[in-house]
Amino acid sequence: MKISEKDFLYNIIDKYPQTKDYFILNGVTQVENDKLLSTLGKTLKLETLIKSKKLNQDLFLEELNNLVENKEVDSTLVENEKNAKADIKLTGILPCPVRIPLLESFEKWLDENNKKDDVDFELKAASMGVDWLKDSMNEESLSDIFLSAGFDLFFDDKYMNQFKKRKIFKDLIQVEKYNEDFDNDYLSLKDPDGDYSIISVVPAVFLVNDEVLKDKKAPTSWEELISGDFDNSVSLPIGDFDLFNAILLNIYKRFGLDGVRRLGKTLLKSMHPSQMVKSNVGRIQPSVTIMPYFFTKMAKFGGPMNAIWPEDGAIISPIFMLTKAKKEEKIKEIAEFFASKEVGEILSHTGLFPSTHPEVNNNIDKKNKYMWVGWQYIKENDIGNILETCIEEFNKSSEEIA
Repeated sequence: MKISEKDFLYNIIDKYPQTKDYFILNGVTQVENDKLLSTLGKTLKLETLIKSKKLNQDLFLEELNNLVENKEVDSTLVENEKNAKADIKLTGILPCPVRIPLLESFEKWLDENNKKDDVDFELKAASMGVDWLKDSMNEESLSDIFLSAGFDLFFDDKYMNQFKKRKIFKDLIQVEKYNEDFDNDYLSLKDPDGDYSIISVVPAVFLVNDEVLKDKKAPTSWEELISGDFDNSVSLPIGDFDLFNAILLNIYKRFGLDGVRRLGKTLLKSMHPSQMVKSNVGRIQPSVTIMPYFFTKMAKFGGPMNAIWPEDGAIISPIFMLTKAKKEEKIKEIAEFFASKEVGEILSHTGLFPSTHPEVNNNIDKKNKYMWVGWQYIKENDIGNILETCIEEFNKSSEEIA
């Protein structure tokens, strides 16, 4: 392993900057402040940090090193696998915990089907963000197949939504219904317009710290989270733009701008970038951390950290697949691979990103619901504008002095 429990926090992030978001998602939001990182981080060993957060050390180290290896594979992949003569262009990002097995499975499929020379693909780790995709988003350079999460990326008229409106994309996955987890009495995830495919989702759940909560009842729903009882005590996945945007949209849809402002008030002030200079930040911990379901498995069994699936549903950020209608004949087989049961099981069983494939057992209790903003809502609203307004109001509220 490249990173060990004896390494100092500052050295890890300095050498592997792609790990920064991973620490933030696991509640180590102190790394957002460069001054604090360069002081405290130079004396804080990873094993001490893991112990203080009461995380599972073996799993945490394994995933941290997977992320580092993913970054290194990115560099190799771009340099060695670029295929400018290929007739099919595939672009996007994959969740860090499953990126390597997905790439290995895809490369094996390409070899077995003699298609390696047909496809030029660039599938980076999710930790790299999507800005590199936005910068080159125009019809001339638009990929034939596109994989990613991201509400603003897909539903803002500045980006993919302009192409969707012109019917450039077509859902090539011929399944009548998605997995029953996402096609039931309260939820329908399949795009009724037949433009977008969804292969998996990233659910947001609560990880509560019983030691910080003490005698206070833990929140069991999003409504309880923003009730006022948890103001200045919640860590939110602000660095994970896809999931954070999904949270903002769903809160806005259900509770309006007042709900977004109340969500802002829950943000632990000492963990906000503008408040990070507080000297006692190392002793302040959130009572609740909102994070992708995958990361909850890092919690040490029997420790004070316990995962709660919100009763009103885990807010989801879908992993979309877009495929060009005019290239259907050439790309259909590749699209079917990424929507296959094999890929679905990698996403669901390895990464805890529930799959939409109807034959995959996501191993999620059927009583656990999901919260999805809905296709009709997306169709009837300017999602880009809503997100801009929500972010502005959230920031104002979170920066207020308690």
